Amino acid sequence: MPEHNKSFFLKPEQLRTGLYIHLDLAWMDHPFPFSSFRIKTEDQLRQIRKLGLREIRYSPQRSHSEPLPPSAGGAGESPVDEQPNPDLESKRQRVRKLRHQRQAISKCEHEFAETSQELKAINRNLLSLPEESRGRMTSLAEKMADSLLTQRDIAVNLMPERIAGEDFYQHPLNVAVLSLMLARELNASREAVIQLGVGALLHDIGKLNVPDRLQRLPALTAAEQALVQEHVAFGLAAGRKLGLASEALTVIAQHHEAVDGSGYPQHLSGEKISLLAKIVAIANTYDNLCNPANPLRALTPHEALSQMYAQQRNRFEAGPLSIFIRCLGVYPPGTLVVLGDDAFGMVMSVNSSRPLRPVVQVYDPRIPHEEAILLDLEQEQELSISRTMRPSQLPREVFDYLAPRRRVAYYFDLAHSPVPNAQDTP
Repeated sequence: MPEHNKSFFLKPEQLRTGLYIHLDLAWMDHPFPFSSFRIKTEDQLRQIRKLGLREIRYSPQRSHSEPLPPSAGGAGESPVDEQPNPDLESKRQRVRKLRHQRQAISKCEHEFAETSQELKAINRNLLSLPEESRGRMTSLAEKMADSLLTQRDIAVNLMPERIAGEDFYQHPLNVAVLSLMLARELNASREAVIQLGVGALLHDIGKLNVPDRLQRLPALTAAEQALVQEHVAFGLAAGRKLGLASEALTVIAQHHEAVDGSGYPQHLSGEKISLLAKIVAIANTYDNLCNPANPLRALTPHEALSQMYAQQRNRFEAGPLSIFIRCLGVYPPGTLVVLGDDAFGMVMSVNSSRPLRPVVQVYDPRIPHEEAILLDLEQEQELSISRTMRPSQLPREVFDYLAPRRRVAYYFDLAHSPVPNAQDTP
């Protein structure tokens, strides 16, 4: 065993804060979020000793202090506490809540898959049956808008890669979800949100007239770049053929414009760009950074937001950009993180009202991947995120377990509701 992985055993009376310990118990048999962690408080010491273990494994190399000397004659071993452990019961209540949360995420995944299939079916007959396609697209946008506008809280969830679908349908759906989220926070009207949804879902329809190979090349000549930019004009013509409302047409026409005048095709600036187009421009840029045609150029969600703010914020309306970043949080879904006790995790869900405390799926090799721990950092106040990581920085076994997405897909929980109390859940 490598030196840095060696562990040794000590008696309970030798425990002190700063020691990095391993509880060789089933996860539900102790009250802590992790089975391996660094002791930080006297309360944690009290809880560990109440477990009644005769010896406890610890890692010297990961500890910040030395064990206390053992008591003479081995005194000090803690008997098993036969009384109900309120700390353990509190953990069990959190587990019940997380089981409810896992069910909600599963329902969200089902809705995402259904919406993806509906979008695919609409696109199949988009130009051959324009009136029918417009009606179905509007109905889809209405469903998304009404569900979003009637929920007090929304949770933006990371979708499993297995159901993300083809890239062509994933991108407009991502842009629509993120645009609708932002529009809600800006208190847009229902009708505006619906037209925003239609425009976002169809913002790249003009790319059907652009050779696919050009959209995947790592570098373009000036002539090729000009042809790719023509997708805006192609999309506007298609939108008119579909009979879209003027608000949706404006989104298609202006989604590549920038408030500093550096966008295209008309180099509009400031108030000459509609608010709905400004919203879609933010969501579109973010998704293109996370999911470029060349996966090798993909940024992590955390990096994408950082780049938009640090290097590109002059291109966007300041207020909506700040709200967009607040909604997705410092750690958007899909971000790989290291928690305070060096545990690896991946952000799975961000609640728009509590963006700094996301839900994190945690790496624990003793728990099967399909039953991986979901920690709601809103509930686990003693835990925090210490840093982010790129997928290439993960140890191989952690990469395989967390399975970071090659392409990031989002959807909001359309049935987000308060988590039931423990006594309400069997």
